[in-house]
Amino acid sequence: MVLNNIEQLIEKYENGETTLQEEQRLKDYFSQNDIAPHLEVYKPLFAYFKANKQERYTKDIPLKTKKTNMYSWLTVAAVAILMLGFYFKSTQKVTSIDNDLGTIQDPQLAYNEVVRSLELISKSMNKGAATMGYLESYNKGLSTVSYISELEHSSNIIFK
Repeated sequence: MVLNNIEQLIEKYENGETTLQEEQRLKDYFSQNDIAPHLEVYKPLFAYFKANKQERYTKDIPLKTKKTNMYSWLTVAAVAILMLGFYFKSTQKVTSIDNDLGTIQDPQLAYNEVVRSLELISKSMNKGAATMGYLESYNKGLSTVSYISELEHSSNIIFK
């Protein structure tokens, strides 16, 4: 009767349906020396649980590391170097910008530069417009396809 009850408890244990009291009965049964031969395979499992319950972690856990202080100072130094670099770079640009504003004093020279720039833009625009000629043949092809769809529509009417 006890063996039958233990087998039922093992089946419930494998399905995850046992209560804490039933699991304790299983642990008590498998801690004895007199175990049924066909249930010997479960003995190491429950012996492990009993041994594991007695284990304790005794090492100290460090809560603070000293590396964070070194890394924080390293980041502060890196930010300071970057800020100094940006400051000196920006002061050099300001002095060079003050000397050259990019304006042309001679009106005829300024006019010639504007004309030359507009000619370059015009050439680029004309190249783009030349490639647009292919769209006209594309539109012709689309109109031909629309005739085919009308033909298909009329053939559907005939065959109905």
